[in-house]
Amino acid sequence: MKLNNKRILLTGATGGIGQHIALMLARKGAHLALVGRNVNKLEALAGEINNKGGNAKVIVADFGLADAVEQVVTQASEKLGGMDILINNTAILDFIQFEDQSPERIAQMIQTNVTAPIQLVHALLPKFKAAGQGHFVMIGSMLGSLGLPYYATYCASKFAVHGFSQALRRELVDTNIGVTYIAPRTVNTSMNDAAALAMLAKTGGNLDEPEKVAAIVVKALEYEKQEVFIGQPESFFAWLNGVAPKIVNLGLKKQARVAKEFAARKAK
Repeated sequence: MKLNNKRILLTGATGGIGQHIALMLARKGAHLALVGRNVNKLEALAGEINNKGGNAKVIVADFGLADAVEQVVTQASEKLGGMDILINNTAILDFIQFEDQSPERIAQMIQTNVTAPIQLVHALLPKFKAAGQGHFVMIGSMLGSLGLPYYATYCASKFAVHGFSQALRRELVDTNIGVTYIAPRTVNTSMNDAAALAMLAKTGGNLDEPEKVAAIVVKALEYEKQEVFIGQPESFFAWLNGVAPKIVNLGLKKQARVAKEFAARKAK
């Protein structure tokens, strides 16, 4: 797929991965509607793109609020004159003992990570069908295939996004509308707090830079990939978890005990 002149709605645009995706898409000539909560960061990113001859519009929205989706779709359609691609990148994450996570935070995470992305797809799908083409990119996680302790609600949300992406892709098999699901492993962004990073360092976990992940996302879109899992051995364990979860349970016992130390320390 050629991205030049494609009209793209990008959520989570000012996050660690999102800003790199935005800059890469702009360099390829895409027209962007950048969505995020921080107006200053959005305007700075759009300004950087526009000053280099690109085309980026700003939409301030909080997907933790139930009415954000309609507002975003309306503004993006007006500012770009239509839509060709949606990249659902926004998400929130907690490294926490599940019992310490508040009911309000659980609801906010499901609203932001699951409900809003699905509703955005629902709102844009008729427009894509009317145009006879379109593409959805869902940024998931390795934790959408591999449940890790102390990320219970986040895992639940990303399992949901993964399942939704598969189901929708199969539903749209006889159309020109594509669905790409990307599953990064841990990324070096502010989503991961100091406790999570310390736990990762102690367990020997891998950490990818956001620019690397963004490049994979853009390439996957250009080649209209169906599913892309980033990094080994995490991709192998995600696969193994689907066929032999008991083996994975045994392998994660030590990591779970180490993670508990850090998560419990946070709660004090």
